[in-house]
Amino acid sequence: MNEIEVTTNKLIEVLRHLKTIFVGKDEVIDLMGICLVGRENLFILGPPGTAKSATVRELSKLIEGNTFEYLLTRFTEPNELFGPFDIRKLRDGDLVTNTEGMLPEASFIFLDELLNANSAILNSLLMVLNERVFKRGRETKKLPALMVIGASNHLPEDEALGALFDRFLIRVKSDNVDPQQLEEVLNAGWALERSNASAPPAISAEEIRTLQQLTSQVDLSAVRSAYVELVHQMRNSGLSISDRRAVKLQRMIAASALICKRNAAIVTDLWILKHIWDTEEQREIIGNIVTAHIAADTSEGQHPRAKSDSAPNAEEIYQETQRLTEQWAFPETTLAEKSLIKDRLLHLNNRAEWIGNETQRKYVQEPIDKLWKQIMHEI
Repeated sequence: MNEIEVTTNKLIEVLRHLKTIFVGKDEVIDLMGICLVGRENLFILGPPGTAKSATVRELSKLIEGNTFEYLLTRFTEPNELFGPFDIRKLRDGDLVTNTEGMLPEASFIFLDELLNANSAILNSLLMVLNERVFKRGRETKKLPALMVIGASNHLPEDEALGALFDRFLIRVKSDNVDPQQLEEVLNAGWALERSNASAPPAISAEEIRTLQQLTSQVDLSAVRSAYVELVHQMRNSGLSISDRRAVKLQRMIAASALICKRNAAIVTDLWILKHIWDTEEQREIIGNIVTAHIAADTSEGQHPRAKSDSAPNAEEIYQETQRLTEQWAFPETTLAEKSLIKDRLLHLNNRAEWIGNETQRKYVQEPIDKLWKQIMHEI
């Protein structure tokens, strides 16, 4: 086993460890791994309490390097992220920032509630995200950041924040796990609380940088025409994919191949394009387009996410809602079972919001709303 395989195995073990802790978050965790190797930024969308921050924090513990985490508010000032001016040098007339322990020194950056960013820090953040450079006055500093993860419970609503959101090439939704997995979630969480086991797997920042450099050596020639065709089809469907984003996405395709221990990309590595949506409505559209392109590929060594489909199925949600409605009306249904029905219905309601086709979404939402009214009436 060569050094590259050893390093790749380290990352795979880190991701596998995270999956044992955070049940139902495989998609988020796999995308964190892809973005680490591809040196791109990841945006996590989801309501409070869905383990967005916890998953990121646990990953940061497994990366041997400096970590910077901050919860943004509308009033966050540049000093809180980048550090204050050095008072000693300021007396001599030099505007120099003391960045010790701050964002410019970190190899792993997590910005929670990202879309609370204000105009005072916006331009500096854009340079950090796009160019990995910190610029303040006459200061210009190259940053060691491996990746930046941003999280929010909503999508951007104004143009200024849209520019910030655009710097996050890959997007993923983190939601409450399926209620049927709740017991597994509780067991995993309690095991983490009680854990006195040996040290978990880890990987150094330098080892990740080695993998990042290797992405440029991955051969993309076998998928180039399929990739070009896929980008054209998305654009023709009304999806905005700039040339800049199209170029950057090649690193993500290469990262998928590298994590699978291949030095050449295959068609299913294009699965990563499922995660370039700008709006919730686009998610299913993009997923269907990408799935149609990669479905026929039977190559060995595919990424585990390649053939998985996290987009909601309208018919499946409708059928399960009907089953829950019948179960709720059954006279012998216990209070505990009714509590599980409510949890499951909430999960289905959240899934239904991601159905891209408006007609299908309304078709599914009607029985969900009807059952909710029945439940509320009886409580």
